[in-house]
Amino acid sequence: MTMADKNDNGIKARVVLQQCLHARLQVKPPDAETDAEWVEINRGMVIYICFFKGATEDIIPKMVTTLLNMKLCETATGKYTSVLELPGSVLIVPQATLGGKPKGRGMQYHGNIGKDEGLKLYGSFVSQCQSELFACKKSETVIEVKHGTYGNRQVLKLDTNGPYTHLIEF
Repeated sequence: MTMADKNDNGIKARVVLQQCLHARLQVKPPDAETDAEWVEINRGMVIYICFFKGATEDIIPKMVTTLLNMKLCETATGKYTSVLELPGSVLIVPQATLGGKPKGRGMQYHGNIGKDEGLKLYGSFVSQCQSELFACKKSETVIEVKHGTYGNRQVLKLDTNGPYTHLIEF
């Protein structure tokens, strides 16, 4: 693998996790004939995700296991638990801007993966999150994995019980 195949730090993906009480993401803007389309979740976690050059399918299982088992969701007793143990829902938001680096007064995104490769990895990540969450379903509580549209700008509305936000790199 050459330096052109990976970013400066060898990072393949960057993720920001945010616990939430409710999140609503616009996945299609309104046009002349139709209203905007939204997906939403209740209690759980929002995952913002960006893949870098050099990322491959083999990183996805580790990412899914790490993220879904991270104890970031606050229980009624004040302890933290994973979204799998809540059980809670997950909203996955593709976020290419996580790969930006400052240059002058602007940002550059030269380290981000190409759109076609990123779309494939994003689809695999969403699918594996769905499989993992549903395999661990512990009760009749509604749990969902919702996701944004890769490559599109989207509007997010988020209610949290604190800015409990974490950055994780793979």
